[in-house]
Amino acid sequence: MITVTINGKPQDLDVDPEMPILWVLRDVLGLTGTKFGCGEALCGACTVHLDGDVIRSCVTPIRHADGKKLTTIEGLSEAGDHPLQKAWVELGVPQCGYCQSGQIMSAAALLVKKPKPTDQEIDQSLAGNLCRCGTYIRIRAAVKKAAGV
Repeated sequence: MITVTINGKPQDLDVDPEMPILWVLRDVLGLTGTKFGCGEALCGACTVHLDGDVIRSCVTPIRHADGKKLTTIEGLSEAGDHPLQKAWVELGVPQCGYCQSGQIMSAAALLVKKPKPTDQEIDQSLAGNLCRCGTYIRIRAAVKKAAGV
């Protein structure tokens, strides 16, 4: 049995401890905001927070979350009104939108550590999140808007 707090709610999970967190979230719990991209921790679509740190859920076994707090895009804001989510909509960041939950989760972790990040800090923090549509300029602008920069 794996015990983890997901988006503020304690969960007891009777799953294989080696099952990647991504599949626990999507297939077991029905939290489909976290996306499967590459399956090799290279694209960032599966980004979530584990005790506040950015992780790639496609390669991280659920056993690593035992006794910890896990936050997904659904847990960032129940109403979808986190400053990053609002900035994303206001600036029309997504095109296809597939990478966006991972982008937002990485940006949220950055803003906790660096409330007023520079362009370089934003680019470095989000470098592991790929966007096939190339909306990087709008992504950076939305992070800056959410940070009040």
